[in-house]
Amino acid sequence: MTREKGRLMGTRFLAWAGLLALCGLASGFACARGVVVSNAHAAQYERVDLTFDLVAHWADPYDPDDVKVDVAMSTPGGGRLVVPAYLVSGASDHKSTWRASLSPRQVGTYRYQVEVLDGGKALEQHLAGTFDVAAGTGKGFLRVRDNWMLQFDNGELFRGVGENLAWEHRDHDDSKFFRTLNEDSRFNYDDMLGNLAANGGNFARVWMIYWNLPLDWQWVDNNARYRVSTSRFNESGIRRMDQLLALAEKNHVYLMLALDSHVGLMGEGWEHSVYNARNGGGAATPAEFFSSQAARKRYRDKLRYLVARWGYSTNIAAWEFFNEVDNAIYAHKEQPIPDELVTRWHREMSDYLKQLDPSGHIITTSISHREVAGLYDLPSIAINQRHIYKALNSIPTTLRQASAEHGKPFVIGEAADEWDWSQNFDDDSRGMIGHFKRQLWYGLFNPTPVLPMTWWWEYFDAKGMTPYFKGVQAINQRMLRDSEGRLQSVSVASSESRLTCFGVKAGKSTYVYLYNPTAVALTTRLELPGAAASAARRTAYDPEHQVNRDFAGGLDAVQLGPDQDLILILEPTH
Repeated sequence: MTREKGRLMGTRFLAWAGLLALCGLASGFACARGVVVSNAHAAQYERVDLTFDLVAHWADPYDPDDVKVDVAMSTPGGGRLVVPAYLVSGASDHKSTWRASLSPRQVGTYRYQVEVLDGGKALEQHLAGTFDVAAGTGKGFLRVRDNWMLQFDNGELFRGVGENLAWEHRDHDDSKFFRTLNEDSRFNYDDMLGNLAANGGNFARVWMIYWNLPLDWQWVDNNARYRVSTSRFNESGIRRMDQLLALAEKNHVYLMLALDSHVGLMGEGWEHSVYNARNGGGAATPAEFFSSQAARKRYRDKLRYLVARWGYSTNIAAWEFFNEVDNAIYAHKEQPIPDELVTRWHREMSDYLKQLDPSGHIITTSISHREVAGLYDLPSIAINQRHIYKALNSIPTTLRQASAEHGKPFVIGEAADEWDWSQNFDDDSRGMIGHFKRQLWYGLFNPTPVLPMTWWWEYFDAKGMTPYFKGVQAINQRMLRDSEGRLQSVSVASSESRLTCFGVKAGKSTYVYLYNPTAVALTTRLELPGAAASAARRTAYDPEHQVNRDFAGGLDAVQLGPDQDLILILEPTH
């Protein structure tokens, strides 16, 4: 008798002899019953959980080649959705509880059927039903509209204004000068997301790593809120991720979730990584993380769990595969990982994730400063991303050129005047703060759907900069309202070459950003195309004081003080 045949016969015997009373079935390898729909009359874009019991045989419930549980749905529009389910509790060959979660996008009646594969073989079960979805007030999921904007399912336009909140305070921070600040307990997601939202922020980028939201880290370090685990996925990381999404929903903040980092998989975390062959993961070296069939299979299993557990969330704006994958490539400079290998891995994983995720979340990944051949042109990666430090003036050019060249939106996922955590930022706090402000405006006035996100969130909060997001968001919302669904760059000619100038046409209005980087007052004559030059209503916005005032003067003598920026809003009479 083969091992596989014996396993199937054993499962059949259990179904007949041990589980007949539970399931009420006379045949089949396994059985399931009792679907509970959490919200049988849900509103559109609201979470619906389908929870049910079944009995099946598995060695690893997170491996779909072993046991795969899906809920297939017919949508009101006649389409088909397949929502992966995850194990809630229970053991192999005993009653186990599973759950599939989604936030339905269409109004009407959904018909569902639970589908179970055990070792690739379909298991007979009798779980089917319907639930109804009514029209609701939710916005839905974020989608790419164009190189400038995202858009919710309900049509509302969106541009992200926020920052990195990569992790919560750690037990022992490695900053030479700001260790005490960075270890401060007020830097937790409960407070940080609320503070960001209260000051106009609507977007944050967060990391999964062994000290923060450690999903596939059995080993954790430097954060007492998490616990070492022997489970396939870390229970304490799962619990905190649930809490984070609840906080994001409460505060109307949308998250870019970085699933892995070069620091973890390719750096000091490799020794403890579940992908390391010494830990049973199949990759003998960091390079083999990208090439090993076993490691890639394990990563696909992780993606399946992510989608099953949190794919319902409308507050996840984007899945980000890697933080700075080029730094992973050059983690061992004497033997870099080939670009082709990394790009092929991203193609496989992005295609798989796009097919797997019924909600269709945006997919991205990021580089630091070295491009990876072919990475920007992968069709399933919807947004390209890089990180820019110590190069403020390169941000506008990078956004314009990269989005045009690759035909998709481009985001600066990290930006600051300094990248080196061993430096004392207070030696040039004016430069740090100036960069914080300028990068936001440079992003707003150039093609990107998420404004450049600062790093060093603790430092800038301590410097009182979080309220600065209010003014940026105010202009952002006004620009979106005026846009009529389209933003485009317009040329602004200045007689004063030392000024930084950008223009955006939003519907019938024109917005002009001016910045004087010098230590002296400057006066300039501005030339704008078409109707903007003769606009009847002119408003000036002072970003430093976050106030509007009438702009009575003409465009032939616009004055800016030293280190001053100014926004002009030019509107038609009707």
